Amino acid sequence: MSNSLARLLEIASAPGEPRQKDWSEIERTLGTKLPSDYKELIRVYGGSNWDDYLYVLEPGCPNRNYDLIDWTEQQTEDLEGLWEFEEKPRELAAEGARVIPWATTDNGEFLYWLVLPGIDPEHWTVMVNEARGDRWEHFSVSCTQFLASSLDGDLQSNILSSSYPLSSHGFRQLGSA
Repeated sequence: MSNSLARLLEIASAPGEPRQKDWSEIERTLGTKLPSDYKELIRVYGGSNWDDYLYVLEPGCPNRNYDLIDWTEQQTEDLEGLWEFEEKPRELAAEGARVIPWATTDNGEFLYWLVLPGIDPEHWTVMVNEARGDRWEHFSVSCTQFLASSLDGDLQSNILSSSYPLSSHGFRQLGSA
């Protein structure tokens, strides 16, 4: 278990039955492997809402509104169209660089993995994009480290809501819509 997942378990106990996934099929569909800390996060918490604001996307989420595969397809298409008119963040300047969403918020911000050619998924970092805007932030941490550190106040984003995190944390697993 990663240190950041252990921190999350201190913030919110596991909801019950672990969620089992066919990661090889999911990764085949996405065309890339995913970080092991994310797989562990999904196994323990599944698709989830944190502090009534941040939604962790899950492949095959019981609530289809938060399905990782659907959002990846949609965001890839949307961003390709957007970057015909707006400049890409400098972190995406390398040929073959891309982002894959792993979380979203009530306000429409997206949290992405920064996927760079030749970089193992275990070393992917986090990019945050403002809703309906062109501001981006880059954090040199894994997705679970971002989540744990943002909840306990060690990491702060200038894009995410100033109301996040709550002083008393809330967690709920996403079920059927």
